[in-house]
Amino acid sequence: MKSRVCELLNIEYPVFQGAMARISDASLAAAVSEAGGLGIIAGGTAPVDYVRGEVRKAKALTNKPFGVNIMLLSEFADEIAHMVCEEGVKVVTTGAGAPGKYMEMWKAHGIKVIPVVPSVAIAKRMVRSGADAVIAEGTESGGHVGELTTMVLVPQVVDAVGADVPVIAAGGIGDGRGVAAAFMLGADAVQVGTRFLIANECTVHPNYKQKVLNAKDIDTVVTGRCTGHPVRIFKNKLSRQFLELESKAAPVDEIEKLGVGALARAAAEGDMDYGSVMAGQIAAIIKKEQSCKEIITEMIEEAEKLLCREWR
Repeated sequence: MKSRVCELLNIEYPVFQGAMARISDASLAAAVSEAGGLGIIAGGTAPVDYVRGEVRKAKALTNKPFGVNIMLLSEFADEIAHMVCEEGVKVVTTGAGAPGKYMEMWKAHGIKVIPVVPSVAIAKRMVRSGADAVIAEGTESGGHVGELTTMVLVPQVVDAVGADVPVIAAGGIGDGRGVAAAFMLGADAVQVGTRFLIANECTVHPNYKQKVLNAKDIDTVVTGRCTGHPVRIFKNKLSRQFLELESKAAPVDEIEKLGVGALARAAAEGDMDYGSVMAGQIAAIIKKEQSCKEIITEMIEEAEKLLCREWR
């Protein structure tokens, strides 16, 4: 199963691993790249020395292409933007901001730039600034989300950016059915986050993995809509606190303060009550822990069978 994204990035399968802050490290990214997809190290709000260290670990684990996601609102974004050039990173994905001021530098170093977009307007803006492709991410995703669902966002972005710009579909994709659906909507590749949470090579706390494996279809909720930074997480005591503050129209700084350190509590410490346990709505279909290779192979084989199926 090939697409022009495979040719663009020199990867075997059109599967990106989502950049999950405090989770998508060198171990996971290298394993996905070794399995033929595109592994991505999440910069998040981490300082440049940490991200550089993960890049160097990944280079020691694989000689295949991998990417770094830069959250442009991070106070360390500028340093990380220069670091990826110094370290010879092949792909950069971006979120939470516009990467325009770095485009010339990244292109001069041969970096493919692929922003995450939640709407048609932002997708068109990214293409005008020089993006090589865009990741159209629906609200089904875990973590920071927009308003539009993947089903309606992807075809609109495909139509808007034109035939020359590949679109990667993200949000609610966790098996071959989702991959096949994304291709039918016009995407050239998919980005998968939540399913890779339970990969053998993912170093997230075991409690986090078990939370995903036990998930039901209605177990996630979006918090923080009133702050302008909505986040999809599992329902727990922390999410109830968020929603209670929002229902009372509490000051934005009070709501945001509640989330400080919450992701680390979940991902590193395994606190499933007061940690921010980010996951997508697709979590309920994930029932087994596998290697990254097994995950990608299973998704691609299932998608190929569906796309070649004779409909009667």
